[in-house]
Amino acid sequence: MRSDVSKINENTPYEELTEGLTMFAQGTAREFATGPWRTMTPVFDKALCKQCLLCAPVCPDGCIPVSDMKRSDFDYDHCKGCGICEKACPFKAITMVPGTDASAMS
Repeated sequence: MRSDVSKINENTPYEELTEGLTMFAQGTAREFATGPWRTMTPVFDKALCKQCLLCAPVCPDGCIPVSDMKRSDFDYDHCKGCGICEKACPFKAITMVPGTDASAMS
């Protein structure tokens, strides 16, 4: 396998590429703040939330913490702003807004 990945491009033979869909180490996503990737940010309205918890299992990044069968605010350090939670909420307690700074939006 090629050691200098900066030289891998569309002309690189497939034999020199890293095999896809292979895990080389256990997940480390919690070590990296990926929230700044967002272009849209979910804002949680506690007054509208009925604690149905339909939003938590659909979050692909696990950014909706649940404790004692109640959800709390988002983990904005890891939320990428996909908006799946907003679509899952039947009570409109989650609204996607432009930008990355959730504190300026509440």
